[in-house]
Amino acid sequence: MVPEKTETRQSHLFLSSLMDQLDERHPLQRLGAVIDWDVLEDELKSLFTPLKGHPPKPIRLMVGLLMIQHMEGISDEEVVKKWVENPYWQSFCGYSEFQWKFPIDPSSLTRWRHRLGENGVERILQSTVEATVKMEAAKPKDFQNVIVDTTVMESNVRYPTDSSLLNEAREKLVQLSDKNDIKLRQTYRFVGKKTEYATAKYCHAKHMKRAQKSTKKLKVFLGRVVRDVERKLGKTPEKRRHFDRLLSQSKRLLEQKKDSKNKLYSLHSPE
Repeated sequence: MVPEKTETRQSHLFLSSLMDQLDERHPLQRLGAVIDWDVLEDELKSLFTPLKGHPPKPIRLMVGLLMIQHMEGISDEEVVKKWVENPYWQSFCGYSEFQWKFPIDPSSLTRWRHRLGENGVERILQSTVEATVKMEAAKPKDFQNVIVDTTVMESNVRYPTDSSLLNEAREKLVQLSDKNDIKLRQTYRFVGKKTEYATAKYCHAKHMKRAQKSTKKLKVFLGRVVRDVERKLGKTPEKRRHFDRLLSQSKRLLEQKKDSKNKLYSLHSPE
């Protein structure tokens, strides 16, 4: 079904409108006034199938909640809970009277994100950019360059004795063996991943003796795979060149310790 419209009519004779009580200079009031909600609703209606299912919640309510959630950096549960307490949030989402009940179940926001997809999110972002320009809070040239924060991206560099690096070396050797039609006696695919997870769990809980014991297991798995690969390559020396770099790095991982020099921090680092 197509989403229902937000009810903006005054239904209580003796209750004043939110617009009469709130400060129009508040940032959310100003932002809500410049966003073209009608155009945005018409464009997002295409995401819904007419005459099928229960009528979804109003588009302005859902989009407004998603915007507020992004601005405040809070969870689905928090934005729904605080919405009931904040008249500015309710006004931003299109309500003319104060609401005392939760507007939606928090799980509805998750379903809405899936329904919006990449194109829907881009359209909402575009509307906020257009509103920012209208409010003269920014100029069009300010959006020509994009700054990407890479501090949260996983680094390819690991601590020299990191258990995940030991397991990664084993996995790469197994994958390379499969690619070159070399059948290993034991790959440790499942037990290796399980042991890596256990090691990380022990480290997080500060159970260092257990972590060291688990890391030792990973070294045993890697060592066995290295020796097995070398035995099989003895029968097919023409494939040796494909394994030279990875075998050399794996042996360095097995030998290096906390105080070793020339440590290996990544399997992708040059030799």
